[in-house]
Amino acid sequence: MQETVAVDRTELLELVQEMIRIPSYTGQEGELVRFLEKHMLEKGFDAVSIDAAGNLTGTIRGMHPGPAILFDGHLDTVEIGNPADWRVGPFSGEILEGRLYGRGTSDMKGPLGAMIHAAGRIDKENLWGSIIVSGTVAEEVAEGISLLRVLDAQNPDLVVIGESTDLRLNTGQRGRAEISLKTFGKRAHSASPYAGVNAVTKMMKLLAGFFEAYHPKVHPVLGEAILELTDIISSPYPGASVMPELCEVTFDRRLLTGETREEVLAEIESLLAPYKEEIRYELSVRANDVLTWTGTELGGVRFAPAWNYDVDEPWNQAAYQLLSEAGLVEGLNTYAFCTNGSASAGIRNIPTIGYGPGHEVQAHTVDEYIEVDSLVRGAEGYLLLMQQMGRAWGR
Repeated sequence: MQETVAVDRTELLELVQEMIRIPSYTGQEGELVRFLEKHMLEKGFDAVSIDAAGNLTGTIRGMHPGPAILFDGHLDTVEIGNPADWRVGPFSGEILEGRLYGRGTSDMKGPLGAMIHAAGRIDKENLWGSIIVSGTVAEEVAEGISLLRVLDAQNPDLVVIGESTDLRLNTGQRGRAEISLKTFGKRAHSASPYAGVNAVTKMMKLLAGFFEAYHPKVHPVLGEAILELTDIISSPYPGASVMPELCEVTFDRRLLTGETREEVLAEIESLLAPYKEEIRYELSVRANDVLTWTGTELGGVRFAPAWNYDVDEPWNQAAYQLLSEAGLVEGLNTYAFCTNGSASAGIRNIPTIGYGPGHEVQAHTVDEYIEVDSLVRGAEGYLLLMQQMGRAWGR
């Protein structure tokens, strides 16, 4: 009979450091996937697989019937920007003053490594149900889309999102939509503007009226339906004395529970309506055109729904009680940003919680770090949930 084994601090740190040393920008996760596949097999996972999109899953099967619980962490990171801005090497995995530094330490190779480490230390003889750990691709640009493939293949009863929560138990999040707005003009030489129509000046007029009229809705738990302009580009670019015939902006719209793609677009259309006769424009949700590291096109659109479960739901209560009794949770909260929970809870309505070491605000920053003590406590929390949740909650 295998005995329950505590988290090994040294082994955990070495795993996460190795993960940090393997760059895995979106679309370039392959090397990290192969490294983790080998690691999972060495640690006794009962099944390890890589799907067509490049998502990695590893399964531990218990000796007693119970729920299938999926622990998810994404493999990809954003880019580092200017390396000269970093105090430590972004791929060094260096530990300084109790902090592990590097791109992805908090977002989210630290939490994913903690999940994998914890799963490898499960006592299968005393496990009710099964534990699945997924390393998903392309989350940084299309939250939830790749996880949908894992959910369809694994059919879990509960999902634990490992994005950093400061070791709080998160019960929801706002969603996110990328909205494209295009204005159309007529190309002409910039020395003869009367011969054309400038698409950029048309866009400027639309935006001035639009932002003045937009008043975000507010959810009592999740907050405001923020709408922020994130980029703007004209065509042709560079102009070279040519009046632009096209201008496109992208809005990042934070979604509240229950909002649909059609409702969000209709709301924006109503604000643009006063300009409909004067300005030719086109509004849409941006298509997801990402190719994964395997060459698979994920498809779909960039619309990741919000989700929010009552704290009194039985899975929330069971998880919180387990973690609280062990001193491994810092309260209840919700995510400010969007996660793969948009797929599990927002689309599939599978019971979902968020729990992870590290600070949410460290995501995408220069000199990103995770505190070593938080990482170790997170791994202990994951091991506790993995070992006990199937018996404490069931389904």
